[in-house]
Amino acid sequence: MSGHGYESGRLNLPFVGISTFGKSPYQPDWDAIEADVAILGAPFDFGTQWRSGARFGPRGIREASTLFSFGHGGAYDHEDDITYLPADKVRMVDLGDADIIHTDTVQSHANIEFGVRKILAAGALPVVLGGDHSINIPCINAFEGQEPIHIVQIDAHLDFVDERHGVRHGHGNPMRRAAEKPYVTGLSQIGIRNVSSTAKEGYDDARAMGSDILSVRQFRKLGVDAVLDRIPEGVRYYVTIDIDGFDPSIAPGTGTPSHGGFLYYEVLELLDGLARRGDVVGMDLVEVAPDYDHSGSTTILAAQILMNAIGRILHHRAG
Repeated sequence: MSGHGYESGRLNLPFVGISTFGKSPYQPDWDAIEADVAILGAPFDFGTQWRSGARFGPRGIREASTLFSFGHGGAYDHEDDITYLPADKVRMVDLGDADIIHTDTVQSHANIEFGVRKILAAGALPVVLGGDHSINIPCINAFEGQEPIHIVQIDAHLDFVDERHGVRHGHGNPMRRAAEKPYVTGLSQIGIRNVSSTAKEGYDDARAMGSDILSVRQFRKLGVDAVLDRIPEGVRYYVTIDIDGFDPSIAPGTGTPSHGGFLYYEVLELLDGLARRGDVVGMDLVEVAPDYDHSGSTTILAAQILMNAIGRILHHRAG
């Protein structure tokens, strides 16, 4: 039975102490990662095409995540009758941030890739806090030499631009760069809607390169179970979540909001289904820009979906 954090003699309320993710232990030594899950910040937003500010996403998500650290020895969900993230069974650490060099995309991305490789070498689940969506490029690069992965993207935008004015590593390019990898077996791109930075040719290329593209309306018409049936079963998944996949009514704090997005439980049920169907081996959540949301609802949503997703991934993996 998980012990209660209050037994240590300190109340340690969410607004007290250092804001690591979920108040998990800080591990500055990336050669000594002993954990099931390792959190890495990637505060890079030089890839944005409109409003910047996602460099403050990791800090905002970490602070919001303390809301879910009341010391109960895990998170009990009465609907599932399951205690997720039991403190006596799950080891989660926060590695801090990859070093970002202002205006230097190549070296900044290399530093992010280095951190993800360290997590994979330690046998932990990498969960990367962005940053703009270009940080997915080094995250996927880090899986070179690993077993193949299928990418599940939750996003308003396709992000399948090949090159524009010489730019190949911005936040409009990551899914194109991923599809080019021999160890990426396919992509499920879910939530895509409205005006996109990707032109029609990009959609044609995406489908030709193995992408299955669904809008929010198509997702709702099919239902979560039918959508899951379209995703390969029993494989390794990498999940990338752009916060603008959610509707801006609940996630206004992002650089490129797009109306008509997902609600919380739609995404949670999709992630829970993925964790039941295969093995989620990596995640990133990107494009949270706290300065556009003074209520803090976007960072809270980001922290909540990550905490719940991590809990379900580890629970179904153990089961």
